[in-house]
Amino acid sequence: MKIIPVYIEAGISGFESPAAEYKELGLSLDQLLIAHPDATFIGLAQGQSMQDVGIFDGDLLLVDRSEQVKDGDIIVANYNGCFTCKFIDKKHARLVSASALHQPVNITPEDEFQIEGVVTRSIRLHRPVKEFNACMR
Repeated sequence: MKIIPVYIEAGISGFESPAAEYKELGLSLDQLLIAHPDATFIGLAQGQSMQDVGIFDGDLLLVDRSEQVKDGDIIVANYNGCFTCKFIDKKHARLVSASALHQPVNITPEDEFQIEGVVTRSIRLHRPVKEFNACMR
């Protein structure tokens, strides 16, 4: 993959010359973003409860199943049959949204609960990816 460094500052209305030097790196986006490819899956964020930490409706989430879950991590979990993305509060056994509009959810022994993985990256899509949306149907 060829990387063309384009440094953007507020107020600049143009791009470097196509003839500008570029640097070729021996990395793919997979190598750059995914530490454990065999243990990582991609999810699609839905809702507004995590917007205050920069996860918006329609963002892609890279979720790593091999990461050790630490208190305060953003995780994807199966909670009573529904997938959810929240902070994990291990000390108080609850799921916490980034928004004050959503109350924390206590995890009880009666709940079906399983952590699916730690969110290691979120990717904002400025145009929808048709292929990804087709897979989600």
